[in-house]
Order: sequence, then C-alpha cells, then structure tokens
Amino acid sequence: MTQAPFLSIVAPCHNEEEGLREFCRRASGAAQSIAGDAFELILVDDGSSDGTWEIISELAEKVSQVLGVRLLRNHGHQLASTAGLSASRGERVLLIDADLQDPPELLLMMMPIMERGADVVYGQRTRREGETWFKLATASLFYRALSRLASVTIPRDTGDFRLMRRRVVDILLAMPERDRFIRGMVSWIGGRQVALPYERDARFAGTTKYPLRKMINFALDAITSFSTTPLRIATWLGMISAGVAMALLVYTFVRWLQDETVTGWSSIMAAVSAFSAIQLICIGIIGEYLGRLVQESKRRPMFMIETILRGGEHAELPTAFSEMSAGDKRAALDAAFVAGEPPAQQKSSLQKNSRIG
Repeated sequence: MTQAPFLSIVAPCHNEEEGLREFCRRASGAAQSIAGDAFELILVDDGSSDGTWEIISELAEKVSQVLGVRLLRNHGHQLASTAGLSASRGERVLLIDADLQDPPELLLMMMPIMERGADVVYGQRTRREGETWFKLATASLFYRALSRLASVTIPRDTGDFRLMRRRVVDILLAMPERDRFIRGMVSWIGGRQVALPYERDARFAGTTKYPLRKMINFALDAITSFSTTPLRIATWLGMISAGVAMALLVYTFVRWLQDETVTGWSSIMAAVSAFSAIQLICIGIIGEYLGRLVQESKRRPMFMIETILRGGEHAELPTAFSEMSAGDKRAALDAAFVAGEPPAQQKSSLQKNSRIG
C-alpha cells in the first residue's frame, strides 16, 4: 500500500482546456508551500468535449502528484466533485473549481485556521468579479431564500470552495443521496466550521458552465434536499383555497335565498383559474419531492469512472467504486497503481477490493 499524501486538492473540470495548465501551476505551488511533495492534485474530467482530458494526461506525465480521473459521461459539477473526493487520500482535502475564480493561494490562509482546530474552512465571498447583474441578483436571492427555508444553517454567499479534514470527507462520502448539494451536506455534518472571507476573481479563461437551466435545477436540488417547507406551503395554499371556496359558496347560497341571480361569469372563471393554478403548483411541488424519491430508490451508481491516470499509467477501478466504503475506496486506489506488478496482478488486486462497503 502506498503512503497517503498529507494534502489532496480536488478540482472538477468541464471544458477547461484554456486555463487548466495555469490552474495546475498555481495549485501545485500553493500545495508545495504547505506540504512539500506530500500532496496530490486530482483533476476530474466531467465529460468534456474539448481537449481537457488531453491536457490532464499531459500534466499527469509531467507532474507526479497529478491524478487524472475521467468520468464515462458528464455527471454534473456536484457528482464530479464527489468522484474526485472519492479518489482523494489526503488527511486534508481542498475542494476547488478549476476556473481560478477561487484563488488556490488561499490554501495558505486556510491551513493555519484548520491547525487551530477547525474541521472545515470555507471561503465566503465578499465580492464577485466578472459576474453579470442578473447572476449576482439571482445568487443573492437564492442564498437568502435557502437560509430561510433550510432545516440546517447554510452560510450565505459560499460555494463548494473549502478545506476539510479527512473525517468530514469520509462522512460526506458515506451520505448516499444522488441529488447532491455539497455545501449544504457539509453544513449538516457539523463540527467546527470557520469562514474565510475573500474576493472572488473573474474566470481566468473560458465561459461559465452554469447556464440558467442548470442554476434553476441546482436551486431545486438544494431546496428539496434541505427543506420540507415547500410542502407545508402547498398545504397552506390548499387550506386557504378551501376557505375562499367555502366563502364563495356561502355568498352564492345567500344570493340564491334573496332570489337574486348570480352574475359575473368572468369573476367565476377567474376564481376557477386561480384555484386550478394553485392545485397545479401544489402537485408540482409534491412531484419534485416524489421524483427525487424515485431516483434515489433506483440505486444506480452515483458516478461512473472510465479510467484514472497517474504518470503515463492508466488504471481501472471496480465498477462498484462509487458505492464502496471510504476504506475500501482507498484500498482500491492503492491497488490500482501497484509499483512493479504486472497487469494481471494489478487486475487481481482490483478484484480483491471490489466488494461494496
């Protein structure tokens, strides 16, 4: 078994060919300042359609600490991050995006805070460069709505950029849900979590990988993962609608007793339309939760890894890697690159560690 590094840096990458070399240079420099050569830089290719994997392969050959992880398809940022965390072995794990909006050099400020007893040190944005007014406004609205709806306290204006202890990462990986909201899940774990305020930079290169559709889906995942308040809102809307309908029924009955014709077809149609809309909204809210329950019940693999790469050597991981326990994952990773063993023996080592934890 190879010796585990002290520090792991995990970076999900999707079409990041323009800035990946610069990210590797800066992240490696920050890691060396903290851990010398006892670190690993895990670059996860999340189904990129450009030359991201070719650059990861090139970097892995030049930098011995680089571990490339290639997913079979695009799984999305949260699952790609989870795949990278699953492949990490360090006692301290930094999760960061590869677009250089979050400066890797902040690791030098995070590590002393952790050494003073913090379990998690997360970056909290005080300013965001290069963002449109629409992105800033919707992000602000999302974080404030989430803080009111969520059943746990999730810090405002934070992303997934954070340094975590190994035990926090292991607990995070043991959580089985597929629709993941990592920053909320880490908050749910608890422990001593400390904010590090910083100014977020503009992207080093390329364009955002979070269009409006993905932002909406991400917000829905966050809210449905950490709050049942929308279901309560649906219940209250139903009760209010029932009360209004009862009042209209009483009003109609009284007018009939007074031998007055009930007029106003437009108002009746407006009331019917309003009640129908409320019903559809409530059904939609219930459907969001029910749909997630269906997806969870299928128990499909959380992510699928095509290959991992260190140096010029490719290796495969067990098919059930995403479902393994933290200890079995580390054993499978150690077995994937067994120095001096022929391929047949490596395959035997992988099979030995392929049981689901």
